[in-house]
Amino acid sequence: MTEGLLSSEENNCFVCGPGNPIGLQLTFRIEGDLCLSEYTPGEHHGGYANRAHGGMIFCALDDVMANWLYLQGEVAYTAKCDIRYRQPLELGKKIRLEGRLVKRKGRLALMESSAIQTDTGTVIADAAASFMVASR
Repeated sequence: MTEGLLSSEENNCFVCGPGNPIGLQLTFRIEGDLCLSEYTPGEHHGGYANRAHGGMIFCALDDVMANWLYLQGEVAYTAKCDIRYRQPLELGKKIRLEGRLVKRKGRLALMESSAIQTDTGTVIADAAASFMVASR
């Protein structure tokens, strides 16, 4: 995302807002039919036993889906999201985030995302969500 194109609310987004000093400040891009990003959980993103907190992984997966729509010129809000955690993620290990559109039904966008540990190719978590598309 480009900071100059963001409203003050978007600039402050916890996951992707470059103006949020305590946020993740992830950047997203479209390659083919995927929205992509990378995330490395740091010491302040932990849960138990040097592992990333599941809520941080959830935030990243939710945002890679939302940003697929945003980068297509649409603003959307999560209506429902189901996540499946497959493996714990050690702090300091990078994941690749992938988001994709599955189906569009009017204002409803059905999306999927995955978090894949980059050094092993292990799927850490998957999510499936429906987003309500609003006007921009």
